[in-house]
Amino acid sequence: MNKVPTSKSKPAKGTPRKKKSTPTFDKETYLKWYETMLRVRRFEERALMMYGMQKIRGFLHVYLGQESITAGMESAIRPEDAIVTAYRQHGTAIGRGVSTRSAMAELYGKATGVNKGKGGSMHFFSAEKRYFGGNGIVGAQIPIGTGIAFAEKYRGTDNLCVTMFGDGAARQGALHESFNMAMAWKLPVLYICENNGYAMGTSVGRTSNVPDIYKLGLGYDMPSEAVDGMNPESVHEAIAKAAKHIRAGKGPYFLEIKTYRYKGHSVSDPGNYRSKEEVEEYKEKDPIRLTEAKILEFGYATEAEIKAIKDMIKKEIDEAVEFAENSEFPDASELYTDNYAQDGYPFLT
Repeated sequence: MNKVPTSKSKPAKGTPRKKKSTPTFDKETYLKWYETMLRVRRFEERALMMYGMQKIRGFLHVYLGQESITAGMESAIRPEDAIVTAYRQHGTAIGRGVSTRSAMAELYGKATGVNKGKGGSMHFFSAEKRYFGGNGIVGAQIPIGTGIAFAEKYRGTDNLCVTMFGDGAARQGALHESFNMAMAWKLPVLYICENNGYAMGTSVGRTSNVPDIYKLGLGYDMPSEAVDGMNPESVHEAIAKAAKHIRAGKGPYFLEIKTYRYKGHSVSDPGNYRSKEEVEEYKEKDPIRLTEAKILEFGYATEAEIKAIKDMIKKEIDEAVEFAENSEFPDASELYTDNYAQDGYPFLT
């Protein structure tokens, strides 16, 4: 990850100024961000399509519009760092390195899924990738992430735990208990609120007297900031700053990353509580489209190279669907495997 040095030279007097973006990161970083965001976007679009064809059942919460968060986050942290998040999490898992094949197979409930078809849309998990979910209970991942951070401190590692939740989960009492404990023990945890404006169908303004959610951390003397979540540059810079603070042993950090989801809360939500104008306004800030434009403007890729990336990802997602289609469902004997059990429980006589 290399930042690009900026030139301090000024144009000659009388020279008309041409408004042009200046790259803040190198070519490799921009292309990685673009590929990650596009992969997540195409995966989620295809998941919606397969749901409509009844190939995917149950709940489905897609990440469309929020892709720059996982792209900017992964470039700012280390593979050894842990991540725990909520149920709108396919994009976060794919950004972490979970393959689109195993992700799609999991949505299909197939044995080749990342959780052997037992977790479904809301419960991806990969110890290998240091990805601890994907949690279906609103806010339940906040104390889990705090506990993972405690384990890292106890073991004396240099790792941190990114603990992600939505604006709705910010209303849970578990958040305040976790914030208090994390600050008291200076735990290496980065709390991230992905604020897409709506807790299911209810806006932040209708559910909280404090619409700036990052201010919740200030009551615990926790460093807290708001971040523009519609571009990977600002996400990366904010998370890199927070990670440096945490690794220095100074305790937790809280970022409210302001983003937007283009679809409803879940696949069954038409999103009628939002105006078309509001959705279109955010689509004008689409992180994939704007990052593609920057890559072309900076000369980091040609139109042909951009098309090659798009074709590669389309092929990957096509193959992921084919893989899921051709995979087997788990055998009935798998029902009792991968579960925690204790002999004699519940100890009734």
